[in-house]
Amino acid sequence: MTAQDELRLLPWSGPGGNPCYLSTDDRDGFMSRLADNIESVQLGTAADLLEQASETLDDQDADLEEKQQLAKELTGALRDVLRVAISRGHLLAVNESHSV
Repeated sequence: MTAQDELRLLPWSGPGGNPCYLSTDDRDGFMSRLADNIESVQLGTAADLLEQASETLDDQDADLEEKQQLAKELTGALRDVLRVAISRGHLLAVNESHSV
């Protein structure tokens, strides 16, 4: 079992939007691989939305409803990417402290 400071923030939320954590020593285990795959999908979605945002904002004919929907989707993607960054940053810090 991992120490409290080695819990992995998972790329999804629990009930009420609370963060979910994984406690395992097996980085190749099912849940670790599932989290890695979901993070990869979330990052890909964010990249696609960024491209769509550039096109929509450059489109003079884009209506307000379209821009509002895009803003909602970008907000969700930004939330996901931030969670991935926090999780991966924490994992890097833990790995560095173990190698010292």
